[in-house]
Amino acid sequence: MSGSTSTKPYMVRALHEWCVDNGFTPYLAVAVDKNTRVPMAYVKNGEIVLNINDSATKGLMITNDAVTFSARFNGVSMDLYVPMSAVRGIFARENGQGIFFEPGDASEMSEEVYEPEDHDPEPTPPKKPSLRIVK
Repeated sequence: MSGSTSTKPYMVRALHEWCVDNGFTPYLAVAVDKNTRVPMAYVKNGEIVLNINDSATKGLMITNDAVTFSARFNGVSMDLYVPMSAVRGIFARENGQGIFFEPGDASEMSEEVYEPEDHDPEPTPPKKPSLRIVK
């Protein structure tokens, strides 16, 4: 379906709500890149895990494009910006239940255009995104 919105931000919002409704602490797994604004001192191996519980954030917004909020790190307030393409998963700290996205998920592929080369007799479109649910 051309022009459809990625399901990823909807899944992130739904899992965040599920965590909060059940008294769990929602954690966001993020792959850090040049477009991600997070405290670099806490990044390990190009990734960071953020507590996005209401008590740990201020002004949390989960839009179709990004997750934004303010949080304190070592007593210093910082505005964070996580593009939806950098979100690798959201899960409950207490039991690990949540959802994790494969690299190259729908939000990253939505603008990708497949152009077969002249010598490619049967073009194959990019692979469909896959989701893995952790139980």
